[in-house]
Amino acid sequence: MRTTIYRARVLDVPSDPFTGGQLRSDEDVALTVTDGTITGRGSLAEARVGAPEAEVLDLRAGILLPGFVDTHVHYPQVRAIGGLGMPLLDWLDECALPEEEHMADAGYAGQVADELLAGLAQAGTTTALVFGAHQASAMDVFFAAAEGSGLRITAGLVVGDRLLKDTLHTTPDAALSEAGRLIETWHGRGKLRYAVTPRFSLSATDELLAACAQTFTSREDLYFTSHVNENTAEVEAVAELFPHAAHYLDTYDRHGLLGPRSVLAHNVHPVPAELARMGETGVSVAHCPSSNASLGSGLFPMRAHLDAGVHVALGSDVGGGTGFSLIKEGLQAYFAQQARPDGVPLAPEHLLHLATVAGAHALGLDQVGHLSEGMAFDAVWFRPQEGSTAEAVLRSAASAGDALAKIFALGTPADVAQVWVAGEAPRMRRRPPSCSADPG
Repeated sequence: MRTTIYRARVLDVPSDPFTGGQLRSDEDVALTVTDGTITGRGSLAEARVGAPEAEVLDLRAGILLPGFVDTHVHYPQVRAIGGLGMPLLDWLDECALPEEEHMADAGYAGQVADELLAGLAQAGTTTALVFGAHQASAMDVFFAAAEGSGLRITAGLVVGDRLLKDTLHTTPDAALSEAGRLIETWHGRGKLRYAVTPRFSLSATDELLAACAQTFTSREDLYFTSHVNENTAEVEAVAELFPHAAHYLDTYDRHGLLGPRSVLAHNVHPVPAELARMGETGVSVAHCPSSNASLGSGLFPMRAHLDAGVHVALGSDVGGGTGFSLIKEGLQAYFAQQARPDGVPLAPEHLLHLATVAGAHALGLDQVGHLSEGMAFDAVWFRPQEGSTAEAVLRSAASAGDALAKIFALGTPADVAQVWVAGEAPRMRRRPPSCSADPG
């Protein structure tokens, strides 16, 4: 067994702050980590008694946070970031879909996979639900890269059979067979899992959604993800394509695609019946505030979701968003609620919860999200550069909550000094700096 003691200032939120949970702060705590799992949390003296030969790493120069969990990030859209000034459907046609066609080239797909995974790790994201590519060959490339990275990744082949570029279309039979092979090859391998992924109902006929449902129900441990109610023009188009559906959500529900293992992105424009049904079925929503603002989609109705019992987590979206940082997404979520007349007043602990435990819950991962004994050591060492504004402001923080607020206000991937997944640094081409050993 390999044991390491991490001595740090730790901030996490083990219990849901939307239902009374509090920010937990330890100014100087020792986390004993054995084979990637936290086996002790207490004083350094207690840790040394339990593991006298263990190396002690001193992280007190920064703040240790749980690893972030991104519940919606597009693999093929890394190089489409920055397409500003367009609504969703125009942006898809002009920026996203041309880039997604390039994924048919295995070499190109491999480069983008490396860029995505490195971007996630550099931003402190240790777990992600990745919206995949339309090409099965690109997904083989991605899953291989994800396995090598050590990150916790759930992903799947994206399918559509209308209103996309012809090169991105598939058939129900092809969707079934290709998903089946990918599941057989990659699902459950290391930290990888498979998510059934129709692009959205706008690009999927009932026949294709039925094929997705057949795949989804073929095993009890698969996930389902897609988009819903992102943009008003999209919502109107889906209503025309599915005249017999009660609403957008019903296009998925009628095929049995809703449940606790279902994550739907955006949901900016839901009707009350949709929210009620989400609450009933246990669907999670991936809130992507930067993308919603960038594409002009709207301000997320968080209060309506919470009132309906709908679970909400964060997603970066990437192509339509502004990067991989869930710190930035937390800040943008705060701004969106400040701008809504019925907005939820989000405190720093709410933002950290949305970026960690909430995402872990959406993905059914009860071993990650906070830094308690028995949890996996998925962690982010936040340490701004000396002399930077973030470092100066953080140094002057009046309390733990104030320090966390300053992290969300000023933090960037440049302030992430180290990341661990199950006690190991992600394996990337560009590795972050190492922490120093404690001489004491």
